[in-house]
Amino acid sequence: MGREHDPIVGQWYENLEENEAFQVLSVDEDSEMIEIQYEDGDIEEIDYETWQELDLEKTEEPEGWTGSDEEYEDEDEDEDEDWDEDEEDEEDEEDDEDDWDEDEDDDRYGDRDDY
Repeated sequence: MGREHDPIVGQWYENLEENEAFQVLSVDEDSEMIEIQYEDGDIEEIDYETWQELDLEKTEEPEGWTGSDEEYEDEDEDEDEDWDEDEEDEEDEEDDEDDWDEDEDDDRYGDRDDY
């Protein structure tokens, strides 16, 4: 473990013991936590003590890397919002249909004073 590197946001590192590459997403000095993301998209938080124990080497961004899952999560949330809006529109249409059914019932019986 002769290689000691400070965590740098955006920098890629390779854990030589595990043969895994990851990127530092954030460093919170107050809580002493480091958020990292592996090539497969998994995100993990580790503390500074764990970081110091890792045998790391700086490396380049992996070929074909498309970005963090956090970007994709935001897109998914937008899709969910659109879906919720569509669902609300359907509910409004159903309410309108219910109103129409009630009006139809009133017409079917006509003016009750006639009876």
